[in-house]
Amino acid sequence: MRKPAIATAAMLLGAGTAMADPVFGTWQTEPGDEGNFALVEIGACGDRICGVLGQAFDAAGNSIDSPNTGRRMIWDMAAQGGGQYGGGKIWAPDRDRTYNSRMSLRGDVLKVSGCVLGICRSQSWGRAN
Repeated sequence: MRKPAIATAAMLLGAGTAMADPVFGTWQTEPGDEGNFALVEIGACGDRICGVLGQAFDAAGNSIDSPNTGRRMIWDMAAQGGGQYGGGKIWAPDRDRTYNSRMSLRGDVLKVSGCVLGICRSQSWGRAN
């Protein structure tokens, strides 16, 4: 009786890990308009994908205090298969604007793009170690 219970528990724990989306993790943004960049932690928010702005850095790579640390940066993103994500929003701290967004994952590079009123921007983020 004990062995089946242990096997079932192991399968359930393994299933949770296997279901983690490959985009989950920490990503380093490109520098914004002022030269600062940040780490963004991407994970699950219910059945959607979201990201929270983590540590911020100045153009020289020095850690800086930012009032935006902990702020939601990506929300309502949905996996569309093949490394494509869409239907979400992204907030750009350097311009304090929210864009309709999509993302594309290829290896350890996440291309994030968004548009608002016909104005579009994109960045390529690298996976942080």
